[in-house]
Amino acid sequence: MDKKLKEALNEQLNNEFFAAYTYLAMRAYFEDENWPGFAEWMKLQSEEEVEHAMKFYHFILDRGEQVQLQAIGEPKPRYDSPLDAFKHALEHEQAVTQRIHDIYKIAQEVEDYPTQVFLQWFIDEQVEEEQVTGDAVAMLERAEDHMGALMVLDRQFGERSPDDDDDE
Repeated sequence: MDKKLKEALNEQLNNEFFAAYTYLAMRAYFEDENWPGFAEWMKLQSEEEVEHAMKFYHFILDRGEQVQLQAIGEPKPRYDSPLDAFKHALEHEQAVTQRIHDIYKIAQEVEDYPTQVFLQWFIDEQVEEEQVTGDAVAMLERAEDHMGALMVLDRQFGERSPDDDDDE
């Protein structure tokens, strides 16, 4: 495997674990602020990011390369509001999308077809991630600071189940 591509895949493995850590920190924030539904949504998101990281882990190994785990950065611990947290989540997903596209471009340049096929799943996944998180931001923007609306959204977000992610 091309050295630059191998490094990018290992870096993305780390980024996926950082994403899980970021969503776990958001969960902790929501737990602390007594928003159990938003906390549950972030819990499931964190678990999904660990699954994504493990896809990279196994792909790197399956290609006969060495997994190079790196230190995970410290996520932001506090937010101004549920909207602020979800806006941060959307920005994070958009950054992940760009990184996946950048890795795909490297795979194209070095004509690494297995990696291109592997990354296609993540490209499709990121479309959904941005759409779902963007919808959450839009709902929270409409709710503004109306406590009743936020409580309804908190309950609604808490109804998310892992089965909702089966098509991802």
